[in-house]
Amino acid sequence: MGWDGDDLAGQAEDALERQQAMAEARTSKPRLTAEEKNRNVELESLRLSRSRVLAQLQNARNPAHREMLENALKSIDEKLQA
Repeated sequence: MGWDGDDLAGQAEDALERQQAMAEARTSKPRLTAEEKNRNVELESLRLSRSRVLAQLQNARNPAHREMLENALKSIDEKLQA
């Protein structure tokens, strides 16, 4: 099985289109301030923490552990709402 010139040309064209789309996306995005970037990082961290706590809560059997996880979930939800 040899290299197909048309296939290679198509792949090169696809790669170029992806690069152009990424360049356009970078230029069309609004610039975020340092505060906005930090807030986005914090929100993503909270979302990940919430997912982890929910997963642990599904498996928790000890009432004290469940209560601790539920309190953690409430705290995370409050921070996400702020």
